[in-house]
Amino acid sequence: MAVVDIGTNSTRLLIASMDGGRVVDELERCSVVTRLGRGVDAGGRLSEEGIQRVFDTLDDYRARMDRAGVSGGVAVLTSAVRDAANGSEFADAVGERYGLEPKVLSGDEEAQLTFLGATSERSDDEPTVVIDIGGGSTECVIGTPGHEPDFHVSNQAGVVRQTERHIAHDPPERSELDALAADVRSIILEGVPEQWRRVVQHGIAVAGTATSMAGIAQALDPYDPEKAHGYVLTRGEASAILDRLAAMTLAERREVKGLHPDRAPTIVAGVVILLEALELFGLDEVEVSEHDILRGGAISFASHF
Repeated sequence: MAVVDIGTNSTRLLIASMDGGRVVDELERCSVVTRLGRGVDAGGRLSEEGIQRVFDTLDDYRARMDRAGVSGGVAVLTSAVRDAANGSEFADAVGERYGLEPKVLSGDEEAQLTFLGATSERSDDEPTVVIDIGGGSTECVIGTPGHEPDFHVSNQAGVVRQTERHIAHDPPERSELDALAADVRSIILEGVPEQWRRVVQHGIAVAGTATSMAGIAQALDPYDPEKAHGYVLTRGEASAILDRLAAMTLAERREVKGLHPDRAPTIVAGVVILLEALELFGLDEVEVSEHDILRGGAISFASHF
């Protein structure tokens, strides 16, 4: 089956071989930075340019699905689409044009699918937080692998949203980084009560910010998902990456090994968000995972096809 994740910053595809509700093999995985959510925080609508970038990407994904023999699939649509005034119209167009069943997820549904995907191959009983940093929101999901999550929240802090709010200079100024960090800290503190922050013993970080940081830490050129998956990123490493990237211009960040050039405009905000989350959960390190909402969507919706 196929799952497409249409997010605020990127549009991604997973074609997976399924058996008994389990992912047996990932046949194809693609990601394109489409910036659908650019301007949504300020203007409240998806732009025609952003919609067209997604459609151009879905044209390619539909061709890949056809070559793989996938007759149908699911498109999960997240923060930008649910926040935009024209989001439901866009979701309907995705379904009609590409034969994908569109599912505009609530923040809670997004969190549950992310936790399912990230913990699907774990069997320990450590209280775990899954941190999914997206373009418009950051999901924090707490629970024990193999069970329904005990707590989940969608925080309105994302790499596109916070970049647009706080970063106006290239490279960013210290005052901008401080304001961004303070904004994220207050959002997470409001969203995650102290009793849930204290219970966490292990952290898993998914999505583009986390995998990019694993790539940067290992100077992966080209990026290798197998080396990124399972990489343990320390808070010290994350701090060093922030210092390095924040001192660079956008053009310089585009040349960093392990970082896709299209993620260079928003990666600084992403690193700040991850650092703030690690501090608030009292974690000195976090496990990076390639298993995320795509895998969770495949497991959850497999019975539909």
